[in-house]
Amino acid sequence: MEAGCSSSKRTRLVSPGEHEDGEGIDRISDLPDAVLGEIISLLPTKEGSRTQILASRWRHLWHSAPLNLNYHGLPFDGDELAGIISDILSSHLGPGRYFCIPSYYLSDRAATLDVWLRSPALDNLQELDLSFTMNKWHLADFLLLVHRTPLMQQQLEPLPASVFRFSNTLRVATIERWNIPDGTVEGLHFPKLEKLTLKMVGISESSLHHMIAGCPALECLLIIYSFGFRCVRINSHSLRSIGVHARCPWTTCLLQFGELIIENAPCLERLLHLDQWSDLQVSVICAPKLKTIRYLLGQAYSTKILFSSTFIQGLHVDGLATVVRTVQILAVDMTVLSLDTVIYFMRCFPCLEKLYIQSSGPGASNLWRRKHRDLITSLDIRLKTIVFERYRGTRSEVSFLTFFVFNARVLELMTLQIGVGNHNEKFLAEQYRKLQLENRASRGAQFQFRTDRCIRNSRDIKDACDLDLTDPFVC
Repeated sequence: MEAGCSSSKRTRLVSPGEHEDGEGIDRISDLPDAVLGEIISLLPTKEGSRTQILASRWRHLWHSAPLNLNYHGLPFDGDELAGIISDILSSHLGPGRYFCIPSYYLSDRAATLDVWLRSPALDNLQELDLSFTMNKWHLADFLLLVHRTPLMQQQLEPLPASVFRFSNTLRVATIERWNIPDGTVEGLHFPKLEKLTLKMVGISESSLHHMIAGCPALECLLIIYSFGFRCVRINSHSLRSIGVHARCPWTTCLLQFGELIIENAPCLERLLHLDQWSDLQVSVICAPKLKTIRYLLGQAYSTKILFSSTFIQGLHVDGLATVVRTVQILAVDMTVLSLDTVIYFMRCFPCLEKLYIQSSGPGASNLWRRKHRDLITSLDIRLKTIVFERYRGTRSEVSFLTFFVFNARVLELMTLQIGVGNHNEKFLAEQYRKLQLENRASRGAQFQFRTDRCIRNSRDIKDACDLDLTDPFVC
């Protein structure tokens, strides 16, 4: 028998929906065109276009289905990618569903982008993603470039005006590395926009406030390394999540984001300071549903939060006249592990149920038995979940955690993330002994040691959609 011929029987190709006995029924192809079009629009661009070869019934569907045009999976070469996108837009009938093109390739193709955005194939576009996505070689070139020539608002290309022809239909928008000149967004209205991401965008304070005010349905706002403004004031009846990276490290622009004022946000639930190397001052005037906070506490940089007359700054809480009973989830990224700081937080947020701790540097002594003797009897600790990342078993960490082992009476789960090298019986037995888990105040509490990541950090939040989670820190 010749190689490749394992049987004397010939294999007959079966058309879609037909079994070899010829009695098959193609139930999928019997669905209406509108339903099949919705199915196709959920596929990646390359796979969606391939549905044309399934059968004659499918040949015309991709050209009339809602267009999902995403460069992922397409050739990464700039000229070839541009040619493919132009071909797709010229042959597709629309409407547009999703358009994702890396702005890295558009820095010298602003005119081409403008032509694409005006294509009828993108009419009624719902999601626009102009992220600055790069592969590792282009990223190295970019980092070298910004090191030599710091980013300036004037160096960014102005966002094409054709973007705003979708203002009535957009639900999700990600804009990265563009300049939005004054006068561009004034008077515009985005009635359906729910999620907005601004990354390394140059925009004035006035234009930014006009843009936010023009989004009455906005639920998630993510501002990353954007500049041209110092203060952001939030007055929104729809916003549920705000995430910010404040100061842009690659710009010499004098106007740097440093203050966030929540004036009136009746639906706001999540407020996340995602930086690791910049200060942010936050004033919360009205946010009656605020439930989740991420706080930065570094040696050089920190979050400063003002709740009415209560001011949280660094290791201290000053003027504890106001407690915030709505906050239930707190993530703290601290260089120096400090039990005193966390106790201050629990006093400010007495209904706290989940605590996420990330600590990278040496800790304080965290001795508590004498120092907090009187506090222990009066402090009502309602914590149910504690997650501690990068646990090494140091004296500071052990003292910090034993406070909760001995005093958190309703604790349900404590998760400690450890290094792979420490995942052995000897280390685990030693930690059980040091933490005195047999003397835990909550007899039903469980304790687990994991080697995989336990906390989603700032690098995991890439766009506003990542903010739309009940608990944005769960891995």
